[in-house]
Amino acid sequence: MLYVKALHIIAMVCWFAGLFYLPRLFVYHAMSEDNVSRERFCIMERKLYRGIMTPSMLATIGLGGYLLYLNPYWLQMGWLHIKLLLVAILIGYHHMCGAQMKRFARGENPRSHIFYRWFNEIPVVFLLAIVLLVVVKPF
Repeated sequence: MLYVKALHIIAMVCWFAGLFYLPRLFVYHAMSEDNVSRERFCIMERKLYRGIMTPSMLATIGLGGYLLYLNPYWLQMGWLHIKLLLVAILIGYHHMCGAQMKRFARGENPRSHIFYRWFNEIPVVFLLAIVLLVVVKPF
């Protein structure tokens, strides 16, 4: 079980690395003024999303599900319900990033780099909340 937990944490770290970096790429993409830069950002965003973020998200979810299978009594704990809700919202954020990546690829971007600077901070709040819930187990 400790190996599964370790792999779950590693997958989560990889997923969050992408969740932190992709919106930062959006900031730079929104600020770019030439086609070469825009095309480069599209390639970087696509490779990050498809090659790192999505597989890491799936591994995080799969390994987390396996941990719950091994320890079903965790489902009786309130902190886990909140954590799972936050993870579900984070999955939605992941897909919002994917939708924005596709808009950039089509040459559509109605937002400024300032919006993406704020958008980039969302996963930080979720990481803090999830780690605190798992470590402190307040409920």
